[in-house]
Amino acid sequence: MDVGLQDGIEASVDIDASAGAVWELIREPGWFINGGEIGKHQIETKGAFSVVHDAIYGRFDFEALTLDPPRYAAFRSLGGDEWDDPVPNTLIEFWVERINSGGVRLRVMESGFAGFDAEEHARVLSSRTLGWKVEMQAAKRHLSGK
Repeated sequence: MDVGLQDGIEASVDIDASAGAVWELIREPGWFINGGEIGKHQIETKGAFSVVHDAIYGRFDFEALTLDPPRYAAFRSLGGDEWDDPVPNTLIEFWVERINSGGVRLRVMESGFAGFDAEEHARVLSSRTLGWKVEMQAAKRHLSGK
C-alpha cells in the first residue's frame, strides 16, 4: 500500500425526496451499476453477501457491512465477472442527511484505492470519480424527477 496515494473519493447530491425514499434506493447493493439511469437488477442474496446481475455490465459481488435505516449503508465491493479493476475490494459508504430545504443530501465515499498499484491508481480513481458524479445525478433524477 502506497501511503502517498489518495485512498478515497467522495460525492454528494441534494435530493428533493424523503430520507425513507432515498434509503429504499441505497439499501440495495449495486444500485449504482447502471450507466446513469437507475434500473432493476437481478440480485441473489445469501446472508450479508449479494450477487448483482446487470444486463449490460455483468455480475458484481457485494458484502453488506452495515445497514442503518434510513441514515447509513456500507458495502464491500468484492468484484465480479466483468470487473475491470485490478483490486476490486473497496468500501462503499452512503449517508442520508436531512437538509434545511426539506430534502436530503446523499453522500457517498468509496475507499480502498491506495491499495492499487501506482500505474492503475490514476485511471481507477479518475474513472470512479466521474462515475460517482454520474450516479449521484441519476439518483437525484430517479428520486425527485429532476
